Amino acid sequence: LPLLLEATLLRLASGSHHPFYNGFYYNNIMNDKDSGEDKAVYFNGARLVVETSKDPIYSSNGANVTLPCHYYYEPDLEAKRKIRIKWSKLRDDYTKEQDVLVAIGKTSMAFGDFRGRAHLLQAGQHEATLVVSDVRLQDDGKYRCEVIDGLEDGSDVVDLRLQGIVFPYQPPHGQYRLNFHEAERTCQEQGAILATFNQLFQAWSEGLDWCNAGWLADGTVQYPIRLPRKPCGGLHLAPGIRSYGPRHRHLHRFDAFCFSSTLRGEVFYLDRPAGMTLEEAKQSCQDAGAEIARVGHLYSAWKFSGLDRCDAGWLADGSVRYPIVSPRANCGPAEPGVRSFGFPSKGRFGVFCYKER
Repeated sequence: LPLLLEATLLRLASGSHHPFYNGFYYNNIMNDKDSGEDKAVYFNGARLVVETSKDPIYSSNGANVTLPCHYYYEPDLEAKRKIRIKWSKLRDDYTKEQDVLVAIGKTSMAFGDFRGRAHLLQAGQHEATLVVSDVRLQDDGKYRCEVIDGLEDGSDVVDLRLQGIVFPYQPPHGQYRLNFHEAERTCQEQGAILATFNQLFQAWSEGLDWCNAGWLADGTVQYPIRLPRKPCGGLHLAPGIRSYGPRHRHLHRFDAFCFSSTLRGEVFYLDRPAGMTLEEAKQSCQDAGAEIARVGHLYSAWKFSGLDRCDAGWLADGSVRYPIVSPRANCGPAEPGVRSFGFPSKGRFGVFCYKER
């Protein structure tokens, strides 16, 4: 199949949404004085309006985040009403929702991974704000706040975005060896998750240029190009996200684009005068009360903690890499980045360790 240039800006524009309204109303078709226009008649005589933040809410791994939501009536209703509030997490294509929390009055219940982490903010009347503690990588995405008053309801959507980094990943056994499910598992093994399209686009806008195609969380295969060139879709295509579209999740094989956020701990470097084998490196980290760092840990430490080390070190997947914030002589290319020596079967190096706070 020929490569397609992703209509990036159009897709982002289509990602904008209008408040979702699911309320009941009757057309006033029985009115003898009908002017020919439909007239909404609400059951309680007032329109229920739900509002969330129009701007994205930014957070990071391990933090607490507040997703604002409130509701009101037009015209205002002063009497207290028994309201049902429902929060759900949307897929990128809006075809499926994951239940987050349901509340009636002061009674609420959270579901799935949100149990023990999600609750409503009790800040006053007409408040439906959601608080999520210990934010996880999988929490990134769009959330719907829905308010139900008897036979009427209204809702709006808020976008939660985690501050993070996208990195391409190729396994030790070579290029294009992962089906979708293996790519998911591989990213998790590296302290990350499969990136979404929006995360990849953000990384591209910040300078990511990578000619190998990789899986994304929605089952599509894409890659970001800043400098068009012949092996990467051709010179005639503009910069952008190249796409193979959806691929068969079991049969087709590519690399992966993983997403990691800020760390709950720290990455540090250990070395010996003669270097270490991979097994010796793992033991050295354990002796230091830590574990050998994963690829996602190293990228996050480079991006968010400014880790800059011109010494190659082992990582948990058997690769040898090093992070450079300030490029200099004998430390690789002229651009900042995480350098890779691949997966050496022999050799002695230092090691990057990771320790939870």
